Amino acid sequence: MVQKLLVLGIESSCDETGVALVQCEAGSGSGRVPDLLAHALYSQIEMHQAFGGVVPELASRDHIRRVLPLAQEVLVAAGCTLSEIDVVAYTRGPGLAGALLVGAGVACSLGAALGKPVLGVHHLEGHLLSPFLSADPPQFPFVALLVSGGHTQLMRVDGVGRYVLLGESIDDAAGEAFDKSAKLMGLAYPGGPLLARMAEEGNPKAYALPRPLLHSGNLNFSFAGLKTAVLVQAQKMVAAAGESHFENLPRALQCDLAASTQAAIVDVLVRKSLTALQETGLNRLVVAGGVGANRHLRQQLNEACAKRNIRVHYPELHLCTDNGAMIALAAGMRLQSGIQAASMAYAFDVKPRWPLDTL
Repeated sequence: MVQKLLVLGIESSCDETGVALVQCEAGSGSGRVPDLLAHALYSQIEMHQAFGGVVPELASRDHIRRVLPLAQEVLVAAGCTLSEIDVVAYTRGPGLAGALLVGAGVACSLGAALGKPVLGVHHLEGHLLSPFLSADPPQFPFVALLVSGGHTQLMRVDGVGRYVLLGESIDDAAGEAFDKSAKLMGLAYPGGPLLARMAEEGNPKAYALPRPLLHSGNLNFSFAGLKTAVLVQAQKMVAAAGESHFENLPRALQCDLAASTQAAIVDVLVRKSLTALQETGLNRLVVAGGVGANRHLRQQLNEACAKRNIRVHYPELHLCTDNGAMIALAAGMRLQSGIQAASMAYAFDVKPRWPLDTL
């Protein structure tokens, strides 16, 4: 008889506190996707806006305030009690050390109090597997484009825990390029989504911005040079208009630069992804992480892949950002595949830097 487990997942790697509950079949190897029973999320964006970016100490303190009420909310929504939980999973890394320690500490304390095992999860593995919770889940093997915050990576994925790094960002990641370019334009934190909305009003061909490493012969990414090019172009536009700040320019000009910036980032992501698919011979692409919610990226990938008979899979939009559902899911899929067991050892550590291909 297959043993069913209730897995509580806690995400606290940066500025979102997420908690979720999934049910999986331990060690079944069935390939069945764990059932998401409930999840809850609290974003700290409003708190960090005053500082123009995430303040690690404030993020850690807010996780302390939010995690237990969110856990209670999830249990009520799922109709479960603490005593029914079989495994407590948490984000072990990568992320902000202090924020990770909050989630790890709470998870291991809960595990010890309940006498239940715990499991540390890789944050990026959570993102990578999150499309399995969508209405159109993928099948192994596939190429994954991970575009999450400070990470941009292309991976070959042959199964849970079977990852081969194909290429990665060597400086600024795509998400950082969005956010930093937006900051240069005077947009509020987090600027990436605001830049994307402005881009919908602009001309993506208005300014010839670079596509870094597009012809490098490898699958690595570099967006630091693009950020510099955006700064130089913004300065030229301000000087030509006789203004003192970019935000004083006519909105049409601001939107044109936003659209040109987005087009440069998306062009690189799409073309590198297509190259990865060609080199691996695979015909399935998974896109995950916060930038995976970008409408223009989805449109360009869908059009390019449709011409090549390639299937593309995305997380549901509300699961693109950091969330507890992806952590509970990753833990459940690991337990279900039998490649990792939860532990009754409650001494914990975290890994602020943790390459996914070392799993």
